[in-house]
Amino acid sequence: MLASGMDRDKRWESISKRRRMTTIRDVAASAGVSSATVSRVLKRPELVTSKTRENVLSAIERLGYAPNAVAASLRTSRTGKIIVSVPDISNPFFSAVIKGVEEAAQESGFSVLLGDTHGLRERENQYAEMLQRREADGLIFLGHRLPDVLAHRIARDGPLAPVVNGCEFSPSLGVSSAHIDNAAAARAAMDTLYDLDHERIGVITGSLESPLSRDRLAGVRLAAERRGLIGKLTTAVGDFSIASGEARAAELLSRSERPTAIFCFSDEMAIGALAALRRLGLDCPRDISVFGFDDIPMARYAFPPLTTIRQPMAEIGRRTVKLMIDILEGRQHQVASVTLRHRLIVRHSVARNDKARMCG
Repeated sequence: MLASGMDRDKRWESISKRRRMTTIRDVAASAGVSSATVSRVLKRPELVTSKTRENVLSAIERLGYAPNAVAASLRTSRTGKIIVSVPDISNPFFSAVIKGVEEAAQESGFSVLLGDTHGLRERENQYAEMLQRREADGLIFLGHRLPDVLAHRIARDGPLAPVVNGCEFSPSLGVSSAHIDNAAAARAAMDTLYDLDHERIGVITGSLESPLSRDRLAGVRLAAERRGLIGKLTTAVGDFSIASGEARAAELLSRSERPTAIFCFSDEMAIGALAALRRLGLDCPRDISVFGFDDIPMARYAFPPLTTIRQPMAEIGRRTVKLMIDILEGRQHQVASVTLRHRLIVRHSVARNDKARMCG
């Protein structure tokens, strides 16, 4: 009995040793495929036929092969992580973009490290320094500033630097980005209001440090100029928050010739504008029409539901990850600008200006 037990222990020791020494080449030989095919089964199984996948997985189970993720990381100098920095994680717009980032990253075998910068330059640089220390493979930033610590790297590596921007677009940043045509979207919003006989329109922008806000304001002004109504356009600068929307709307409505419509550069500011109207005893859209931007989930549940410009928020997130993967895999050799489609969403916060019609 003792000899039998010793034999059994030696047999299990031999099996254990064999499993520890099994390589991807052993699996490939056992399954009758190449090592590259085994790697695809492990990393991108959707690229392999079901029959081949089953053969490879059977060989893996039979041989007890366990890929050494740490060793693979050392060989490829990859961490399998992507940093995403966001100006305000509580903003529903950014939450939707991050959802798209997370989905695409998971599909590509990457984990996401999320950093809320609160719009502070110091925090933006802190997350960028993680990339410099090789604690992550790439950085996706959803703000409008390129972190200072990356300026030299971008100048040196150009489009090969693993840095991508989402939502904003400025050629001066020198990095690839995914976004909509903000100027065209703003023109569409203004043309909608003008077609409904609104001539005096108040506009609440975001920070004009942002290329996004500047592009939208350029679209607003172009639409007004084409109608010969630039002199009746009034603007106020907000910060995309509900509170700033309420405060800036109140300012616009305090003017002697108040606007008949307010166009806000975010749905949150539009919701704030609705609050200002209620506080002043005004009805939307009978007295004042309100137009938003983004189509965040709460836009349809506002009272009244917001007419707005829909951004493909999750798709923006997914495209930033695709751009990043292309850079990391060496498939991208120039800065890419991916412009996605926006949509006009008509609900109940905008109506025809019947007073203008009666005056006419």
